[in-house]
Amino acid sequence: MFFPVSLFVFFNFSNQYEGKPTQSKSLESSSITISVVGDLMCHSPQFEYAKVAADSFDFTPTFNEISKYFDSSDFVFGNLETVTAGKEKNYSGYPFFNSPDDYVTSLKKAGFNFLFTPNNHCLDRSEIGVLRTLENLKNNEINSTGTFSSQKERDSINVISAKGIRFAVVSYTYGMNGNYLPKGKSYLVNRISDSLVVRDIQKAKSYDVDFVLVYFHFGEEHQREPNRYQKKVVQTAIDAGANIILASHPHVLQPVEFFKPAPLYAGSKEKLDSGFVAYSLGNFFSNQRWRYSDAGVILQFKITKNILSNDLHLEKVSFTPTWVYKGKIAGKKQFVILPSSKSKNEYPFLSNQDYLKMNQSFKDSRRILLKYSSSLYLNEY
Repeated sequence: MFFPVSLFVFFNFSNQYEGKPTQSKSLESSSITISVVGDLMCHSPQFEYAKVAADSFDFTPTFNEISKYFDSSDFVFGNLETVTAGKEKNYSGYPFFNSPDDYVTSLKKAGFNFLFTPNNHCLDRSEIGVLRTLENLKNNEINSTGTFSSQKERDSINVISAKGIRFAVVSYTYGMNGNYLPKGKSYLVNRISDSLVVRDIQKAKSYDVDFVLVYFHFGEEHQREPNRYQKKVVQTAIDAGANIILASHPHVLQPVEFFKPAPLYAGSKEKLDSGFVAYSLGNFFSNQRWRYSDAGVILQFKITKNILSNDLHLEKVSFTPTWVYKGKIAGKKQFVILPSSKSKNEYPFLSNQDYLKMNQSFKDSRRILLKYSSSLYLNEY
């Protein structure tokens, strides 16, 4: 189940949160469980369906069927592919997103406690969109990285400490849909560059973390295979010392691949015995209704640390394929994220056509995710 924020320690140069010890020193090992999803979008039909009053929105029903899958996780990560610039900037969906503050509040209620914010839509409302989104996330006690309010904040590294395990989180985007950063404020958004990625990862390593988690927003939209650019960027991160690499942007799933972390220097070894890259986690919540883009995944993994040796083990990496339902439930228009492995009997609101699409997405997702490795496990609950 979730731990209150006070039990975790989030470190950077501008904020420190002291936490209580969560385990006895007599124990020989400690573990954390992490769940990750892909794109959390907010097209105009999504906020229109969630509207309950003139300027009040409730997205909570969207997550009712899948929030229980986060219950065993210490951390839940996702890509926030919108901004919350306020109603004065007018709510809108594609191509320039601006979502109600209630969207972030509902994500918090669903279980998300860390969101990646650099993506091609993070400048959809210019600087104010970046800054107000960060403020909204902080107000909801959701940690984030990839967009920043100052150079000092950008140059800091998010180091999270929980249950005796410390890990760093960094994230980057390939671009911002042609939107330009204000002069002198390149710190607002992390752009992918070999030098920046390597420098940040090596800086994170200098803090004696147990592993480094990297998120990239990159790839070609609607392509179910990573391209050369994705593979090149990933290899650069691995060579620099990245241990877990997550990504999205194509709006469809791409395979997961395991790797052995690169040593920092000759004769050294990483603490974590294995790593993986998820080239694209697809859409978790969107209004994209066509095959492959209406599917997503909850990817879950556990990392266990031997307190005596300081060695870490990447345990079972599992996945729960998901599918987004759009339609009426009890007479009300709703979006609902469903585990796509379920039978039609469990969701009587599904039409025969809905069920066929959901079942197709389950088969597609399983095939795509397992294409590069059979070391993933399908969650059966």
